[in-house]
Amino acid sequence: MRVIAGLSAMLAVLLLCACERQDAAPLDQQLYVWQRQWTPAHELALKDSRHDFSTLRVLALQAFPNDGWHRARIDAPLLKHDGRPLIAVIRLDGQLKALDQQQVTAQILQVLADWQALGLTVSGIEIDHDAGNARLSAYAEFLSHLRRALPANVALSITALPAWLGSPQLPALLTTVDSSVLQVHAVSDPRRGLFDPEQARRWASDWGKISSRPFYLALPAYGVALLPDTGGAPVVEGEVPLERDGQRRELLADPLQLSQLAKALRDDPPAHLAGLIWFRLPLPNDRRAWSLTTLRAVARGDALSSRLGLTFNEHDGLYDIHLANPGNLDAAWPAQLRVKVRGCEGADALAGYSLQQSPDLLTFTRLRDGRLPAGGQRAIGWARCAFIDQGGSHVDP
Repeated sequence: MRVIAGLSAMLAVLLLCACERQDAAPLDQQLYVWQRQWTPAHELALKDSRHDFSTLRVLALQAFPNDGWHRARIDAPLLKHDGRPLIAVIRLDGQLKALDQQQVTAQILQVLADWQALGLTVSGIEIDHDAGNARLSAYAEFLSHLRRALPANVALSITALPAWLGSPQLPALLTTVDSSVLQVHAVSDPRRGLFDPEQARRWASDWGKISSRPFYLALPAYGVALLPDTGGAPVVEGEVPLERDGQRRELLADPLQLSQLAKALRDDPPAHLAGLIWFRLPLPNDRRAWSLTTLRAVARGDALSSRLGLTFNEHDGLYDIHLANPGNLDAAWPAQLRVKVRGCEGADALAGYSLQQSPDLLTFTRLRDGRLPAGGQRAIGWARCAFIDQGGSHVDP
């Protein structure tokens, strides 16, 4: 009996460990590629993102109420070489008065056929449409129609809004698609912020109780600027600068907040949560997105840190002074930097900083806000001095 009891106890432990391993499975991580015009910079960005993000959700087609249809100009050979599962995203503006089932479906099928003719294997179609609650029933009818028109091996998903949680039409809508992507950023008044992690967690929990099919969370890795408008409502400026005057208020998703949320979701995922999708793949000239280094670190759950410091390149007594960030977390430009010197004949600051000079100290003071990406550096000034105490420099946040 002792042997049997021992075997039973051992079996129970093994089963418990198996359950724990299953519960600890990492969440899938995917990326939105949201540029309408692809550039050579996409090649390195895709290469550097390959090991951390399983799937690419690529903007393919947009429909606007007064501007018709617009296709994204993708780099098909680059996507084919990348080889990751590919989901084509169709953006149907929420201001469209109605969805013409035949016309919209024809447009989507044409994109699918054209991408396949370019050698791309499209594993899914995602519809991004901010329908109001009053139109969810009609939206479900359109999705059912589209599902019947799509090939059986092409999955259908939708971008979904937390506002739909209060609609009795939501359960029926979710049965028309294979999965949904709950967008939990930029969904309310932008003056209240771009993202609220606690609210996002509650929405995810509530969504998991309604959805019987897999769902993903769309999380922000970007920022926007708010500009004042004469009508009182703020104007949102994203990747494309707007020709407007006025003080810009920058809003940026906080990598530390998102890292904590991702960990909480991994440790205790809501029912049916299949993974996280990050918006968006950053390019080097994307001034309102996290660097890819920071995005990858957040997705992996790495500890985040920025280590700002000064570096000096000297040639014949002329020093180029750079601010460097060798950490994995993007950092704001520091408010002030001080460098101990002797015997300086001249010095000056570069764009973004001013210089105050005394016989033994150079003080660089920030004039405007900016960010230094993880792993990056920028020149802040120069000095021609007999001696610079490189170990005596100081950076104030």
